[in-house]
Amino acid sequence: MSESNSVWKAYRFPIILLCAIAVGCVIGAVMGKDALVLKPLGDLFINAMFMVVVPLVFTTICSAVASMSSMERLGKVMRSLVVVFLITGALAAILMLVTVTIFPPAQGANIQMQAAGEIQAFSTPDQIVKAFTTDDFVNLLSRRAMLPLILFTIFFGFCLQSLGERGRSIGRGISVVADAMLQMVKYLMYYAPIGLGAYFATLVGDYGPQLLGAYFRSMVVYHVATFGYFFVAFTIYSWWATDGRGVRVFWSKIIAPALMALGSGSSTATLPINLEAATNMGIPRDISEIVLPIGATAHMEGSCLSGILKISFLFGIFGLPFTGLGTMATAVAVAVLSGVVLSGIPGGGLVGEMLIVSLYGFPPEAFPIIATIGFLVDPAATMVNATGDTCSALIISRLVEGKDWFAKAKVTDL
Repeated sequence: MSESNSVWKAYRFPIILLCAIAVGCVIGAVMGKDALVLKPLGDLFINAMFMVVVPLVFTTICSAVASMSSMERLGKVMRSLVVVFLITGALAAILMLVTVTIFPPAQGANIQMQAAGEIQAFSTPDQIVKAFTTDDFVNLLSRRAMLPLILFTIFFGFCLQSLGERGRSIGRGISVVADAMLQMVKYLMYYAPIGLGAYFATLVGDYGPQLLGAYFRSMVVYHVATFGYFFVAFTIYSWWATDGRGVRVFWSKIIAPALMALGSGSSTATLPINLEAATNMGIPRDISEIVLPIGATAHMEGSCLSGILKISFLFGIFGLPFTGLGTMATAVAVAVLSGVVLSGIPGGGLVGEMLIVSLYGFPPEAFPIIATIGFLVDPAATMVNATGDTCSALIISRLVEGKDWFAKAKVTDL
């Protein structure tokens, strides 16, 4: 009896969330378009999570950087972060590359192309500038400028660190604000079952029929590969990161953030829950509060997976051979690049899709094709994105703290 109580205690919130999502899917399937009447209930929850994201990102990153014991540790965390993000993103892209080579997603597809309308030319230099900066400070106070906000916050935290004890005292004050924001998230999560249930009801009711037809094969290929990566790769990563000790802990803590990401379609909206999960896994706060906010914008393994799918699909639709080492290496590079450019908001994948169309020189008609694919794969891709951020934080903890870090970590029961 005590064992069953322990299992329920560990999994009760994810189980409640999963049941709410399942009920929402059934309601959406039964009601169809009429389920859109529930949309405000779902939007209320998603908007509430977005509302806390900007102050949460600023306070958590700033306090983590400002309170670092040394700039050497900060540099080690950042170096590890870049290496882990690039390697895991490339591995995800290569996995999908092998999958689409064996099972071409456009094989047998009979898609009626539609004109995309006038599409502005994509300027890579301009996109880079806009991705990393804003032209006014007030524009930083928006979830649509997450990467500039993160860069500004890291720089601000670095400047506080350089001021010595005066700066660290301010960092400690900001840390209190970060704790208050996390407490706000805990209260908002009481509404999560209703909000996510309503969100899924409207999603299934409005867009369910689009899963049929010409895109069905590509959806099967993507989701089989993605869920395979989700369970296998993250198990291997968490096993290596914790020297075999923390696989069960990882999966017991990551279910709620994964479901939140699946339901919201946003790594950014999942960030508050991911931070809490990382703390419960024993990941040092100064690592999780740097890795997770940056990862929500610049580390998207699911988007790397979908990037390869989109490129392969377009090659098939336009009758081009998706073969050759050069073609495949370029596809991996473009997929990783588009995964970095994407922002952690619903619909942010359109930027990466424009990048793919532009860099490969596809006609404008290609844009709505992969935009539709992008929408259909977005929930599963976001689930992998958000989960990969936390798994990367585990790996970086080992690289920074040493092989035996998890044995000394403080793991919190749910």
